[in-house]
Amino acid sequence: MTLTLHALTFDAHDPVRLAQFWAALMGRKTEGCDVLPDKDTQFRLRFVASDRVKDRANQMHFDLSSATPEAQQATVARALELGAKHIDIGQRPEELHVVLADPEGNEFCVVEAGNNFLANTDFIGALSSDGSQAVGYFWSKALDWPLVWDQDEETAIQSPQGGSKISWGGPPVNPKAPKNRLHLDLATPPGGDLQTEVERLIALGAQRIDIGQGDVDWVVLADPDGNEFCVLPPS
Repeated sequence: MTLTLHALTFDAHDPVRLAQFWAALMGRKTEGCDVLPDKDTQFRLRFVASDRVKDRANQMHFDLSSATPEAQQATVARALELGAKHIDIGQRPEELHVVLADPEGNEFCVVEAGNNFLANTDFIGALSSDGSQAVGYFWSKALDWPLVWDQDEETAIQSPQGGSKISWGGPPVNPKAPKNRLHLDLATPPGGDLQTEVERLIALGAQRIDIGQGDVDWVVLADPDGNEFCVLPPS
């Protein structure tokens, strides 16, 4: 067994509100400040308290899929009703996806029906990320997810079981924030060994970092682009 993508964690000023927003939009249940998966291929959304000011676009955002044009319109309408806002990130008028921000300004896109890249994915069709080709290769090996796209230095991976893709747009890569507002939490499988997994990730190009975590039972690493992520012990 290999590491699994357990959660995508958001820094949040109001973790409860953001958990409620995303749970309502996605039709999932909550547990504290976690939005729970309802399929084996999904991961938690976790919201943790932070007073960090959002001063730039996030390194990673959701691309939400739409089965029909009507479904896209319904998702946008529901998001706005729950507290989202339209935002301009330089999208072109001819582009059919709708760009929104959640109540704390985290960007996400509601993608048009018939988008081939998001075919056979979940409602979260992709975690669309700013990053290099090398970091896409790193995460493919880290999670043992095959590359499903690798062209013009753009990469994407997906679990063999399906679900959301993770994609990286290639150069130019934006300057790294002092700490990303979103990060991945990986779970060591039952019966696995945390330190063995950490050593494997370091051999692939990760490095240990200190973000003030103190004495905890998980390990904080950075991928080859410097993006923070956590490796959790076996549950």
